Amino acid sequence: MFHFIGQVFNLLIARPIFNLLILILAIIPGHDFGVAIIIFTIIIRLAMYPLLKKQLHSAIAMRKLQPELKRIKKEAAGDRQKESQLMMALYKERGINPFSSFGIILVQLPILIALYAGISKMIKNPNAILSFSYSWTHHLPYMQSVYVNIHNFNRSFLGLVDLTKPALGHGYGIYWPAMVIVICSVVIQYIQSKQLMMTDKNARGIRQIFKDTASGKEVDQSEVQAATMRFTLFFIPGFLFLISISLAPALSLYWFTGGLVAYIQQSYILRKDVTEMEASVDKTPVTAEIIQTESENNSSKNKKNKTSKKHKNAKHRR
Repeated sequence: MFHFIGQVFNLLIARPIFNLLILILAIIPGHDFGVAIIIFTIIIRLAMYPLLKKQLHSAIAMRKLQPELKRIKKEAAGDRQKESQLMMALYKERGINPFSSFGIILVQLPILIALYAGISKMIKNPNAILSFSYSWTHHLPYMQSVYVNIHNFNRSFLGLVDLTKPALGHGYGIYWPAMVIVICSVVIQYIQSKQLMMTDKNARGIRQIFKDTASGKEVDQSEVQAATMRFTLFFIPGFLFLISISLAPALSLYWFTGGLVAYIQQSYILRKDVTEMEASVDKTPVTAEIIQTESENNSSKNKKNKTSKKHKNAKHRR
């Protein structure tokens, strides 16, 4: 089963992504592997722009709805079913999908895995650049030169960084050119996440919230979510650093370029579309009365339908 899934992944995702990278590498002047990764990443990020815009719209909308969500929680008074019903009605009225933030992750994760798989193949066996690429790419002049002599494949970035040599390895300690790329990727990841972070001077830390929970105090769920996001702001870059130092810096270069482009895209969207985003959520608050009215309307419609059916049946009997 896993073998079949791996074959499908290679066929539909890994090999097409790898060949896009190889195509870029083959047609750019100088055939620099690092420059090819940068161009590849920019193309991917531009393709994901509509998804990013939708994600930011939902993020801004969710931020503006926090007072409404707190009011709903207070109005529900511990009734989970009523609270959930009111929240979903609010999301529906404002056109918000609370799970839209996972869209970017679901798109990026397969790309990162595919890129890792392709680069790993090239590290273990440089001839994979030929065996894993499509046959039609072999007619390109650069690929023909690689076919003649595999050492014509330039795996460096600007001739300064070997993109297949990890920042930390056995036998040579720290490879600083790669370490710089890793650190840059971690920093841009932190900056990109912080750009979307909601700031509240009076917000409590996650430790204080746990202490209050342990002592039996009631804790607002939105406050827990905000504290968790602040925690991940530092945790994710730290985890990324620990993982990246043992991987090929080509992945860190992809991550750094993607983070930088995403930061620029987010800045543009937040600056240009803020009015549109705020207008989409500045509507009449959803209350229990609205839910009740909708249910009454539905019930009245059902009664009318039943009454009309009775009249029809009576006429049919006559």
